[in-house]
Amino acid sequence: MDLFHIGFINFGIVDIIDVSVVGFIFYKLLSLMKGTRSAQIATGLVLVFVLSFLAFWFQLDAVMWLFTNLATVGFIVLVVVFQPELRSALAQIGHSRVFQVFFNLEEQRQVDEIIKAAQRLAELKYGGLIVIERKTGMRNIVETGKSLKAELSAEMLITLFTPYTPLHDGAVVVRGEIIAAAACTLPLTREPRYMRLFGMRHKAGIGITEESDAVTVIISEETGEISLAAGGILYRNIEKFALKDQLTKLLK
Repeated sequence: MDLFHIGFINFGIVDIIDVSVVGFIFYKLLSLMKGTRSAQIATGLVLVFVLSFLAFWFQLDAVMWLFTNLATVGFIVLVVVFQPELRSALAQIGHSRVFQVFFNLEEQRQVDEIIKAAQRLAELKYGGLIVIERKTGMRNIVETGKSLKAELSAEMLITLFTPYTPLHDGAVVVRGEIIAAAACTLPLTREPRYMRLFGMRHKAGIGITEESDAVTVIISEETGEISLAAGGILYRNIEKFALKDQLTKLLK
């Protein structure tokens, strides 16, 4: 079914989809190259393409011979030159939400990085309070601290909770694979049994789970033990080998 005509070219729904997909691919490639050295190389390739077009247009035999021979090895050269961008593009495809629906990669990486950080903080006896956002938005909590929007990693979490650093006091909010904010203030639990037994860090970790569906990871500065809180309930002293299973279960 044709939608419209431009000269002798007929455009249908399939043609529009085809052109849109190609345009999107070029847009993503240009976005990946933006701000890198490959952008300059891409500009050079465009110039070479224009010169080759002019050579074929004006029938410049010597130049046509040169470009024809270069084209035979051009694909291999492009793969070598744009290797970092291609690797980055494949990584982004693997982390896209379409693939995460089937493989749940984001949740797995999130859990792994948080567990790695929690275990190291426990070894060092650095206090830590990590809030994992789920369906309930944490915007009001994020606004009480310092907005970061940093990529989630165990190293970043450990750095944030290192004593005497500017952002070590307070909670860190994790949203997917992003550390949304640090040094955040949380509401304290009003449950009497928890108020009598625990300090401010544990009370805050429990309190936020009473008001939202968040899960918190709490590392004690005094004992180095790791606790989890969800639904207003505190799970104390989680063993190292059970930590991943327990956290994964709570997040699901």
